[in-house]
Amino acid sequence: MKIDPDSAKDLSAQIASAIRDAIVSGDLPVDKRLPSESELAEQFNVSRPTVREALKRLAAQSLIRTQRGATGGAFVNRLKFEDAYGQQITTSTLLLSMNAVSFRTACEARYALERACAPLAATRRSPDHLATMRAEAHRQAQPGLTDEAFCASDVAFHRALVDAAGNPVLSYQLAGAVEAMQPLMNMITFSARDRAKIIDLHNRIADAIDAHEAQSADTLLAELADYTQSLAESVFAERAAKKT
Repeated sequence: MKIDPDSAKDLSAQIASAIRDAIVSGDLPVDKRLPSESELAEQFNVSRPTVREALKRLAAQSLIRTQRGATGGAFVNRLKFEDAYGQQITTSTLLLSMNAVSFRTACEARYALERACAPLAATRRSPDHLATMRAEAHRQAQPGLTDEAFCASDVAFHRALVDAAGNPVLSYQLAGAVEAMQPLMNMITFSARDRAKIIDLHNRIADAIDAHEAQSADTLLAELADYTQSLAESVFAERAAKKT
């Protein structure tokens, strides 16, 4: 592991990158104890505070864990897909907001990805996935449910559908689509949507997944995508009319 002391890049960032590369390559396997701070400081010819900052960067990415005691130290962590959901969601949210992605583009991407999960979900869904989908659809029909709670339930329903595909890579990739794109889309459409229509579509989607009817689930998701897009268009048109 080497760094370039003449580089403009922060030394702690270089050290973190070097250690991360060693983890990715397998040179530092899972559960391997890293050298001590003093050993790393000597290896990279930097101060211990610089090494400490590098280790903090790695810990923030869940790449290492620290243990106290005589046998303690910093160890290579086994990063799980679920542990990376938060970072994926945060990055997707920032990308959408900072780059002014249009509603149509976000809607198209989100439903294209989710529809790709439908055939797998129809084949692999577990009783727990179905129970979650049905429980959320039931919750959405409760009188007095706030818009915020309805939106949260909406996200949970589609999270269960994606997870029902039984593919952790897809679940990770779609964390941004479902849990970043969807809330942003809900913020625009919540005032115009017909809850009863959405609940009906959710129940029918759950029925299709339960019956292993992949094509029906895909058709219903396409219908939900079209309805979502039409809601946005009506909201934007109303806003434009108020400005004139």
